[in-house]
Amino acid sequence: MPEPTAVTALTRVGRRGWELHALDAPTATWGDDAVLVTGGDAAVRVPLRADPAQGPAVHHLERPVPHPTAFEVHDATGRVLLRDTDVALVRTAGADAFAAEQHGPVRLRLRAAAAPGPRPLLLFLHGGAEAGDDNHAQLVGTFGPVHLAQRYPDVHVLAPQAPAPAGGPPPHRPFAESDLDPTSGWHRAYLAAVCDVVRGMVADGRVDPDRVYLTGVSMGGAGALRALSVAPDLFTAAAPVCPTMTPETFGILRGLDRTRLWLSTAYVDHTPYRHKYLVDGVLHLRDRGNADAHLTLFSPEQLARHGVADRDDLPLDALLRENHLSWVATYEDEDGILSWLMSRVGRPATR
Repeated sequence: MPEPTAVTALTRVGRRGWELHALDAPTATWGDDAVLVTGGDAAVRVPLRADPAQGPAVHHLERPVPHPTAFEVHDATGRVLLRDTDVALVRTAGADAFAAEQHGPVRLRLRAAAAPGPRPLLLFLHGGAEAGDDNHAQLVGTFGPVHLAQRYPDVHVLAPQAPAPAGGPPPHRPFAESDLDPTSGWHRAYLAAVCDVVRGMVADGRVDPDRVYLTGVSMGGAGALRALSVAPDLFTAAAPVCPTMTPETFGILRGLDRTRLWLSTAYVDHTPYRHKYLVDGVLHLRDRGNADAHLTLFSPEQLARHGVADRDDLPLDALLRENHLSWVATYEDEDGILSWLMSRVGRPATR
C-alpha cells in the first residue's frame, strides 16, 4: 500500500453529532471507484469522489459517516488505499474558533464574539455522552455550540465540560429513584464555578449583564434548571431542551416563578415520563403568574422538518432514540424558541 502523506480528515458537527465528510490526501492517486468502508458489525460502504473545485486531493464522501470511526479506503478490487490510522490531522469546521481554557476545576471552550465591547453570552451545557476531561467532546458530540456560534457571530458562546460519572452513565430508573449523582455531571458546586466564570467575564467588561442566556440538552437541560437555582440573578432567560426530569429538577422547575423560560422536547422520547413532568411544571408556573414560562412539545411533523425521525419505517425503540434529538429543532429555531431566547433583555427580579 502506498504511504499517504499528511492525510487530513475533514469533519463537521451535523444534526447527529460529529461527522466525517471528506479526506484531504495530497499524495493519493485514487480513481472514481474509491470507497470508504467503516469497521464494526454495522459496516457501510460509501463512495468517494474528488471535488474539482478543491483540487484532486480532496475526496468527499457521498454521505457523511460518524466520526471518529474505524475505516479503510478501498479501490474496486478491494485493495486498501488508506486506513484511519494514516490520518495525521482532523479539522472540524467551526470548532477552531473555540479557545480551550481552564478556570479552576472548570474545563471549557469559548468562542469569543466578533464584535467589541460588552456582548451577549450564551452558555451551552452538553448532555451525558459528552461528559469527561478532554475539553473537546462538548464541542463535537452534539449539534449545539458550533452551530450556535455560527448563527450568532456577535455573541460569546461558552461551552464547559462536566466531569463524567464514576462507573459510566447511571442505568435507567423510575422517576422517584432518578436523582442525579451530586458529585459528577452538572452538579451544583461545578455549576457554581461555571457561573463564576461568567461573572468574571461580566466584571471585566466582555459580557453585557443584561444579556446572559442559558441552554442545555438532556443532562445539560437538567443542568440548566439547576444553574437557574444556583445563580438565579445571573441569567436573562433560559431554553432547556429535553431536560432530565428527576424529583430535584422537577422541584426546581416548579419554583421558577420569575424566570423567563422556554422548555422544549419531543412529544415522547426514550424517557417516556419526561414530557409529563415538563407539562405539570410549566402549568404550575403559569398558574402562579409566570406568563414567561413556555413549553413546546414538538410534533412528529415538526421533528421531521429538521431531519429527526423523518422515516416511516423506524421501529419503536429507534423512533424514541431519534426523538431525543429535539435540540435540533430547537436550535434551528422551530417555533421561534431561539429567537425568543436571544431577544430577551434585562434580568428578572429575584425573590
